[in-house]
Amino acid sequence: MNNPTNVNTSATYSRRNLAIDMLRALTMFTMIFVNDFWKVHDIPRWLEHAGYGEDFMGLADVVFPCFLFAVGMSIPYAIERRYAKGFSAESTLGHIFLRTFALLVMGAFITNSEYRLSPEVPYPIGVYWFLMAIGFIGVWNRYHEAVSRRRKSLFCACKTAGVLVLLYLSLTFRNPDGGVFSASWGILGAIGWTYLVCALVYIFCRDRLRCLLSVCGAFILICLLDTPLREAFGGESILAFPDRNFYRGMLNILHIGNGALPAFTMGGIILSVVSARYADKSERWKLWSTAGTTAVLLLAGVAAHQFWIVSKIGATPPWVFWVLALSVLLYGLLNCLAARNLTGWFVLIRPAGTATLTTYLIPYVFYGFADVTGVILPDWFTHGVMALVNCTCFAFAVIGVTWAMEKLHVKLKI
Repeated sequence: MNNPTNVNTSATYSRRNLAIDMLRALTMFTMIFVNDFWKVHDIPRWLEHAGYGEDFMGLADVVFPCFLFAVGMSIPYAIERRYAKGFSAESTLGHIFLRTFALLVMGAFITNSEYRLSPEVPYPIGVYWFLMAIGFIGVWNRYHEAVSRRRKSLFCACKTAGVLVLLYLSLTFRNPDGGVFSASWGILGAIGWTYLVCALVYIFCRDRLRCLLSVCGAFILICLLDTPLREAFGGESILAFPDRNFYRGMLNILHIGNGALPAFTMGGIILSVVSARYADKSERWKLWSTAGTTAVLLLAGVAAHQFWIVSKIGATPPWVFWVLALSVLLYGLLNCLAARNLTGWFVLIRPAGTATLTTYLIPYVFYGFADVTGVILPDWFTHGVMALVNCTCFAFAVIGVTWAMEKLHVKLKI
């Protein structure tokens, strides 16, 4: 494959979309906030995750899919910019596979640590998190272009040291049951697999909306057919095939699951393509389009809710439709703020939108410090209103450290 011809909207993709940065930053800030709930109690129910089989959706249940939507919105910009710089399709495919591999590796290290460690491991979990962060930074830091041979050698040594640290952790890891380091991908891994599938779709579809809509529709159809219905309708999925069937095996090859996660990312891709294609439309037209799309998705969720519960754990169709509606609405509002230059507030959380992966890593450094030092928060700071203040301060502290690390030229980039 040669370098593809740029799509008609390449000029739009060459400009940074501030609304996407704001969406990503808001989502990551909220993710850090809700992920910190494990250390607090007595917080409002609507902020938390719903339980298994519960017909409910809290704030924590919408953060991850909103982030997948933001990932999708970034894909056309990233790929079209590579093409504009002269990179070939083959090079871009290689870049996509390398990014996926990095997310899978990081996801595996983070997810394995959630099981904690066996007493036989020669270090506590806090040290594991410290070394994990050092390894990630060593391998995937955004190093400046090396001019001198000495600097090139230094950067190469840092990457090698990072690989060795991660290799040491993976070989010495044992969970409390004595199990070894496993291929448990976690959230970053789920992002990696979804990114891979949807980026490959965009490579072949580009700005052809019919193609993109067909793929997104296929993922939603899989979700409709493969998700168990309410108990009143039998509690089985429409395609209740026996285990280990060919259909399920094909979906598992790329970890598509029931289609819900790639549907979010494809939704983001489609919105980016539509926004770029109609960038010259009036703000009034854009607002009405946002409102109309949001309304259609909300109604689709209401209709689906008659047959399925709303559940993140079950990745049910109502959850998919309602989070897509929220994502479209949120982006539309942020885009409106950006058009009116009402973005001063964004300065407070900007690092979460421009150094997102670093932001996601920093909490483990904080948790590692707390584990090693034995720091315990006073009880009055861990429940009720003060618990929410606690988690909010923590999220801002994480973003502050991310900002400081950027100033020191430490920023994860895959």
